Amino acid sequence: MTAPRKSRTFKSGNSVALRLPKSLGIEAGVEMTVREEKGRFIVEPVDAKRKIDVSKFWGKAPWLVVPPREDFDDPPRAWDAPGWPDYSKPE
Repeated sequence: MTAPRKSRTFKSGNSVALRLPKSLGIEAGVEMTVREEKGRFIVEPVDAKRKIDVSKFWGKAPWLVVPPREDFDDPPRAWDAPGWPDYSKPE
């Protein structure tokens, strides 16, 4: 644990801000959470971005129906034109 450092709050727009000393090693732009516990304020960096696991969503809304592929436009592509090599067939 590092030694305590003093800092002073200041007005920033309609908010009150706290300037953190550079010696703490906190980069500019880091998102932080602030909470109050027993009259003390605790400032911590927000956890890294959490990824959502969507693998268990299937079947949760059985009334939803996947639309058939005919509903989507399938425009012609340049590589479908004659003269383009067909790599899907073995030589």
